[in-house]
Amino acid sequence: MILVGTSGWQYRDWRGRFYPDRLPQRLWLEHFAARFATVEVNNAFYRLPERDTFAAWRARTPDDFCVTVKMSRYLTHIKRLRDPAEPVARFLGRATALGDRLGPVLLQLPPNLPADPDTLDATLRRFPADVRVAVEPRHPSWWTPPPGRCWNGGGRRWCGPTGWAGRWRRAGAPPTSATCGCTRGGPGRTPATGAQPSPPRCGGSPRPSETTKPCTSTSTTIPVARRWSTRSPSPHWPRGRADG
Repeated sequence: MILVGTSGWQYRDWRGRFYPDRLPQRLWLEHFAARFATVEVNNAFYRLPERDTFAAWRARTPDDFCVTVKMSRYLTHIKRLRDPAEPVARFLGRATALGDRLGPVLLQLPPNLPADPDTLDATLRRFPADVRVAVEPRHPSWWTPPPGRCWNGGGRRWCGPTGWAGRWRRAGAPPTSATCGCTRGGPGRTPATGAQPSPPRCGGSPRPSETTKPCTSTSTTIPVARRWSTRSPSPHWPRGRADG
């Protein structure tokens, strides 16, 4: 299944373009989850939400909704994957409140962190077998053959690798036996202007079913698994186009 969503859902510029003008911001997640099957929680990279916040997101989304959560930069950028036990335990102690809504955990590595397969492997082993992990390497050395053994995951369930499509075209995706993956598209914020991402281009349409075409958007996060949404729409999904 290919799930299409965006990195975050709370962008002021989306009001009136994706969110109805009169829709309170406290209901934006419900509106979003009725139209997309997944979202990435990007702010967890900067400040890890409390467990109650993750639990509330679970209660506000459909049963089949998938939430990708970006790992705290404390582990990836400050600790640089060293001593992962405490950061991973703290992260899981909160994010697991999502229950079955929890999708891949995204480890976005610093661009100046060279390939270190052993350190990465030690970090991945701190995650339980039922938690999927996607890795976004950004130093060129990760895209050469020797570190490629990391991507096979040693038979454990984890997603990887992930990265910008352009980088894959240049370097070639390393071989992997992972059962799922995560592809992140841009552009996100515009460096020169700081502008927010464009809203999804699917108006008020509900999430795709077997009789509708999937919505597309810019600034997307796309967790990828081995099945597509060919089942009947969830009872949580709206019928037809939403008002406004």
